[in-house]
Parts: sequence; structure tokens; C-alpha cells
Amino acid sequence: MSLFEDAEQGRSRREELCSGAVVLRRFALSDETAILAALDGLMAEAPLRHMVTPGGFRMSVAMTNCGSWGWVTDNTGYRYDAIDPQSGKPWPGMPDVFAKLAQEAAADAGFEGFVPDACLINRYAPGARLSLHQDKNERDFGAPIVSVSLGIPAVFLFGGSRREEKAMRVRLTHGDVVVWGGPARLRYHGVLPLKEDYHPLTGGHRINLTFRKAA
Repeated sequence: MSLFEDAEQGRSRREELCSGAVVLRRFALSDETAILAALDGLMAEAPLRHMVTPGGFRMSVAMTNCGSWGWVTDNTGYRYDAIDPQSGKPWPGMPDVFAKLAQEAAADAGFEGFVPDACLINRYAPGARLSLHQDKNERDFGAPIVSVSLGIPAVFLFGGSRREEKAMRVRLTHGDVVVWGGPARLRYHGVLPLKEDYHPLTGGHRINLTFRKAA
């Protein structure tokens, strides 16, 4: 791991996970107030829900979306859809503060010109988890994934190109941003079950924003 201080930006450090993947510690802190304010409106318009996988399993993570496309799952499969199946309306637009944060984080990680058209909003309660998986419902794997952590800590699993490869464990705290693309774009990743904790801005929950170029 390569660590260095970024005093000018007030950000603690950058951690290289592998070629094409970095953790930008505290990168989102300067935007936390605007992000959380925008989230309230987004979740009022498109409420969080526990989606069901094609295999019939209820996801432990509550989620919703904003942007031109939203990621959904049901008994017909995993996909992106421009319409929220719960309301029958388009997903809420992506707030400017979201898009700006995603673009700046991607550029800091070496991926200039990233323009996300989808943002998955996940809320983790204690015990919620995300099993190892690849993000491969997007049409073009040339764009990176940008993942923002807010609230209580989580342990992020970052594996290899095959599910059976051992995954590294990366503790993420409020304001951390993970970016992976290029040779790391299709690496398996997930989140271990969250432990009980408390954050003054999110209570007992973790909020994760995952930005993607879906179409």
C-alpha cells in the first residue's frame, strides 16, 4: 500500500489497493452537509426498499437510486431501468453535489472525464451485508466505479477477478471514497456484516453512494 498526505486538500491520505483501485480517505467530508441534505429529498421522492434477487432472496441492504438510470433486481433478473418500478416514475435527478464529487474522486484516482448517469443509494443497518460480486450490468466497462461511504464504519472486501480469490479487507469510515476501474474494474467486491455503531449524522446506519456509467 502506498500512503501519502494531501495537506493542501485537507484529506488524510490515498491508499493504493492495486493497479486501478484506490481509497481516498475523507475525500467526501467537505461535501457531507450538502450530500445528506440532498439525500433527504431523494429518499422522500424514491423511498428506500429491500429489493428481491432473481433467486427470491430479500436483500439485507435497503436501496434506491437517482440519476438517469437506476439499478433494480426482481424475479426477472438484474438490470438498469430509467423508471422506478415502485412509483412508475423516472428516478430523481442526480444532485449537482453528487455528480461533482464523483467526477472529482474519479479524476483524483486517474480517471478523467467520468460522467456518471446512475447513483445507487444503499443504507446498511447493523447486520446488513453485501456478498462478493462484480459490477457488470453496465454497457461499457471503460468507466470506473466510485463508491462513497457515510456514517458508521464498514469492512469493504476487495477481491480478484475470480470469486474464489482471497479478498483484502479494507475498513471504511465516514467520508472515505473508493474508486476502481481499468484493470481493476471487474474485481469482485462486497461488504462484511456491519457491527453496531453510531454516527452523529446517520445514527446507527451506513449510507453508501455508488456512482456508475450505466449506459
